[in-house]
Order: sequence, then structure tokens, then C-alpha cells
Amino acid sequence: MKKMALTVAVSIALLPALAVAQPPAEKKATIEVRDYPGNTSASERDEALKLKGNVKAGQAAYQEYCEACHLPTGGGNPDGSIPQLAGQHSTVVIKQLADIRSGRRYNPTMYPFARKLANPQALANVAAYIQTLCIPLGSGRYAGPDAAEMLAGGKLLYEKQCSQCHQPNGEGAKDQFYPVLAGQHYGYLLRQMTDIRDGKRANAHPEMVQAAKNYNYDQLLAISAYQASLTTPKSMLMTPGSMCKTGAGKKL
Repeated sequence: MKKMALTVAVSIALLPALAVAQPPAEKKATIEVRDYPGNTSASERDEALKLKGNVKAGQAAYQEYCEACHLPTGGGNPDGSIPQLAGQHSTVVIKQLADIRSGRRYNPTMYPFARKLANPQALANVAAYIQTLCIPLGSGRYAGPDAAEMLAGGKLLYEKQCSQCHQPNGEGAKDQFYPVLAGQHYGYLLRQMTDIRDGKRANAHPEMVQAAKNYNYDQLLAISAYQASLTTPKSMLMTPGSMCKTGAGKKL
């Protein structure tokens, strides 16, 4: 009996120690992951922006790491699950890749592919190539039964607040990291604006965060539908690319 009591007492005494020894509960991934594996220096983006991209080397990297999802044309998926990259400003591509690599923009799907780019020069190269791809027209547009109403309402909202930065024709601004919106899939645009509004995208511009907070879902849908319908004349597009029919591929 004494032996049993001693055993119980020892077991009870060990309980706090055993509790401490247990591995900590697994943390759920958050939007801003500070201990992301292989965190990239914050200076990587700035270094890549100073470099001249090699289009040929960027094409090879794109074909190896990017085109399986984003397609050879850079058109992505019209349902908005994979964004259209074609014709995007090289500065925007560099910033987003660097932010994903560092964990500032939480994107676990893109992260392993972004990390395959060896250094800032590789970032500059693939961004230079993506910028040369022509932007497919008519892909991923909003086609709901209320499309006409959505486009009309989206136009009013876009011109009231969005066009100041993203420009009337959706050509963006290369030096300010404002992306080309013209031709982008409405589903992707809607998801990004909703995530920015709801605080789920940590690397968004503060002005964009403030602007997105003003809109409900239907308004964001209307804005996205209108943005996806925009076409930007080549003379106004600040990239070497142009706009082309869906599936037409690259124009250099």
C-alpha cells in the first residue's frame, strides 16, 4: 500500500514537468509570418529594382518556374484563382516576389516557387520578361446577368477614387508600384481588394487599405468588374508590352 501511494505521489509530482516538456501547440499561419523559413532581406527588393533585367534569362526562369500555373502567355486562370501577369510593370512584379519571399505577403502557394529565384538579378530578369508579354483581352471579365449594371456602377466608383492612382485606363504607375489593372481577371481583383479591406494582405499600400475600407462587397464586385473591362492603349501603357487577343502570346 505504501509502495502504491509513493508511486501515485511521484506521478503527481511529475505532472507539471511533463506538461512543460510537451511541444508547444502548432501556431496557425498568419498573414505576416515573422519566422517564415529563409526570410529575405528587406533590401532585396531595392537591389533588384536597380538592376537591368535580362529578358532572355527571365524567359528561361519563367518557363521553368512560372508558366505551369500562369501559362506561357502569362494569362493565368480566368476564374481569378491565378492572376494574369502578362504586361505587368516590372517594378510591381519585383515588389510582390520580394514580399512573398520575405514573408511580408503571405502566399504559401507562391512561396516555394518565388524562393527558387536565386538572387535579386533573377527577380529583375523574370520581371523584365513578364513585362514584355502582351495583355490578353477579354479574359476573366464579369459575365453575370447584372453585368451592365455592375459595369456602370463600377465605372462611377472607379473614376471617383481609384483612377487617381491606377489611371483612367487602368495602366497603373510603374514608379509608384501601382499595378496594371486593365485586363486582369475580375475574380482576382475582387479577392485582393476584399483581402486588403479585411486586413488579410499585409503588404498593401496604406492608401489602398484606407480606400478599400469604404466599400461593401457589392461595390468591390462592381469596381472589379469595371477594372477587368478596361483596355489601355499601347501609347499609354508604361511597359514594352501591349494588349492582344486572348491566347495570342507574346509581342516583342
